[in-house]
Amino acid sequence: MAREMHDVLAHRLSLVAASAGALEYRPDASPEQVAKAAGVVRAGVHQALDELREVIGVLRADGSDPAVDEPQPVLADLPALLGETAAAGSEVHLDDRVAASTATPDTTGRAAYRIVQEGLTNARKHAPGEPVHVLLDGGPGDGLLIDIRNPLPDRPPAAPPGSGTGLIGLAERAQLAGGRLGHEITADGEYRLHAALPWPR
Repeated sequence: MAREMHDVLAHRLSLVAASAGALEYRPDASPEQVAKAAGVVRAGVHQALDELREVIGVLRADGSDPAVDEPQPVLADLPALLGETAAAGSEVHLDDRVAASTATPDTTGRAAYRIVQEGLTNARKHAPGEPVHVLLDGGPGDGLLIDIRNPLPDRPPAAPPGSGTGLIGLAERAQLAGGRLGHEITADGEYRLHAALPWPR
């Protein structure tokens, strides 16, 4: 439950912080740009509160609350995630080599969604303004491969409080799904987060 709360709120609040930062550091922004950024902040806060209520509802549930059974995000929900990330000002490129007609198992799809979500969150926190490249590949019997990369900034920002806990949670999530997760800095100067998840035939 703590892992789910971290994944959901860290992503949502980092979007809010990125949009608020744009308002702070762009005093020359046009009224339209200011209104757009303020709208993203407002919507992000509302969504964060809604998602927090859902998680708290699960904690308080006695088994009779239908909200507890609401579907969790899966691989098919990635376009919406990438869209809201782009709307907040991040540059995201998706290379999706998974056949659109092939549905992933729920456990695999859920883990994949959270891994990409955390990868985008980390890129915003540690390499703001840098483009993020997301690769998805695989299929039934081959497994699902996820590769997320972003260039390292020339001057990395100070690490925010709690840095690293998201990666620990992701590694646990991947392991529970029967897969594995790793991260490193590549020879090309990119930060790389990658995972391999099972996908039975």
